[in-house]
Amino acid sequence: MTVKTSHVATGSADHGIGQRFRNAGKALVRYKWFYLMMLPGILYFIIYHYIPMGGLLIAFQKYNLSKGIFGSEWVGFDNFRTVFSSPDFPNLIKNTLIISVYRIVFNMVPDVLLALILNEIRVQWFKRAIQTITYGPYFLSWIIVYGLVFSFLAPDSGLISTWWRDHMGETLNLLTDKDWFRPILILTDIWKSTGYGAIIYLAALATINGELYEAAVVDGAGRWRQLWHITLPGIREVFVLLLILRIGHIMEAGFDQVYIFLNARVYEVGDIIDTWVFRRGIENLEFSVASAVGFFKSVIGFVLVVAANKISKKLGGSGIW
Repeated sequence: MTVKTSHVATGSADHGIGQRFRNAGKALVRYKWFYLMMLPGILYFIIYHYIPMGGLLIAFQKYNLSKGIFGSEWVGFDNFRTVFSSPDFPNLIKNTLIISVYRIVFNMVPDVLLALILNEIRVQWFKRAIQTITYGPYFLSWIIVYGLVFSFLAPDSGLISTWWRDHMGETLNLLTDKDWFRPILILTDIWKSTGYGAIIYLAALATINGELYEAAVVDGAGRWRQLWHITLPGIREVFVLLLILRIGHIMEAGFDQVYIFLNARVYEVGDIIDTWVFRRGIENLEFSVASAVGFFKSVIGFVLVVAANKISKKLGGSGIW
């Protein structure tokens, strides 16, 4: 009797597995065009994000270009010891975290403010014009942005520097001033990326049910109360999502911008982990050390994303999973 029951249970399990495979096959055929459209994105992540993860093995090797990954000598955690024992490492961590936090604090708020302002504009041609003007800088490379900044702040020929010298009698050299390096980074980043960030929030604002505003008007709520009780809660989930994603990249601090704006006189406040890795890994060909730093950054980013997601859920948010 026991054997018979066992066969029945096994048959039921096999039948259930087979049914799931058949349902999956039917769904694959039914939604084949959706899966086909997903295929380029899936291949992109596999080729450019997952396969290169095999290169993390270099972090535990004394990598040699001629021997390759499988022929290089294994050294365990020696590369990590080299990184952590570097006298520059504490300052690199400090600069990276400060610049990243500045970006999160001062860059997300302008995105929301611009989106709220555009959402209140009723003249459509004017709204589209403002969107175009603010969104345009996003397509400029940091090389071009630095060229624009240099044309204003160059010590001898910049427009602002020349005006300051002619009227104040002093030489103005903000590009090599340690006190001004980080503010210049943040201000230029705000100018470049605010328009793009606002579009994301405008899309979130478009999903808010218009009947909520109508009901609020009937109840006598003014524009400020509608903003506080309807508009801001409506974009809260998007704000939290973008905040979690930014926290996951807190160890990067924007390599492209920092590397272009960086100079020897501001290394103390501007040298970040990525610029140090670039010098060690690319210029000095110390690929193993660079890979070790990348591995370290990935682990920290993963931990921060998981922690931020859990905190968001405990505070009543949805998180990203």
